[in-house]
Amino acid sequence: MRKIPILLICFLATLAAKAQNDLDVLLGAGVEDAQRFANDYLAPGTNGLMYSMNSNWFNTADAKPLGGFEISIIANAASVKNENRSFLMNTDLYNNVQFVSGSNSQMVSTVLGENNPDINVLITDDNSGFTQQITLPSGIGSENINLIPTAFIQGAVGLVKGIEVKARFVPKIKTDDVSLSMYGAGVQFEVTKWLPADKILPVALSGLVAYTHLDGSYNLDGSSGVDGENQRLESATNTWLFQMIASTKLPVINFYGGLGYIKGKSKSNLLGTYRSNGIIPFTYTDPFSVSSKVSGVRGTLGTKLKLGFFRLNAEYHLAEFNAFSVGVNFGFR
Repeated sequence: MRKIPILLICFLATLAAKAQNDLDVLLGAGVEDAQRFANDYLAPGTNGLMYSMNSNWFNTADAKPLGGFEISIIANAASVKNENRSFLMNTDLYNNVQFVSGSNSQMVSTVLGENNPDINVLITDDNSGFTQQITLPSGIGSENINLIPTAFIQGAVGLVKGIEVKARFVPKIKTDDVSLSMYGAGVQFEVTKWLPADKILPVALSGLVAYTHLDGSYNLDGSSGVDGENQRLESATNTWLFQMIASTKLPVINFYGGLGYIKGKSKSNLLGTYRSNGIIPFTYTDPFSVSSKVSGVRGTLGTKLKLGFFRLNAEYHLAEFNAFSVGVNFGFR
């Protein structure tokens, strides 16, 4: 079970290392400037994660009967579009940051992109007036990572009158650098189960409401470019999914799809002590928090193969972050 979310662990570890090495250097420009940059830099990564972690909540609109169940091993990945790789940085909105090139605004890398060539800025200390040149961060684009993965175990059981409840989770996993856990719950209700002609209808129609929560903690002490203690990035992500689903009701191969709405928020806290005695001295404890929100419509198309108690499904989502998912399912109904 611990091997299932290994891609997510690797992604988050890379994400944290990229973010940390650059965000703490920007503290020399002051907390307000570092926070502004961090918010724009991190948001595409956390937003993509929220879309990825909401894939594969369903593989049919046909709700399980009373006592029917299914256990699934699911892997998802949201794709990174070009517009997610960079953002327009306007130094007129900053107090102590200027581009070395002399321009007031420029497209720079997000945590999902890459600056090629490097982009340099000058940061100025309000107290001493000293100026220091630093290089703005690249993101995971420099590692040729183009997907945002998630993976988990999911279970579903049928109740009465077309109601099916679901739960998904990643047990708490801890490495030297990353601690991760995720859980979620949902309820699916089939409208066609309430109709007299349910047994002869070739299709099923359902609605789904689901909630997902992810906690992540990333140890920054080992790779920080700034002295200090207990340096870490802690994140909490919460999402809601509201989905309408339609599917065929055939014995072996079925097709399903739907239209849904995702709403979510992710908050990240840069914690610990950060201290520099260099050209621009500073000491900060728990410097700042940043957050991002998503809300948008998505469309889903998928197919499911059923061979006795073994099922295999694959699906694709069209949204702000397109995503695809596969599931290996074992069940009885």
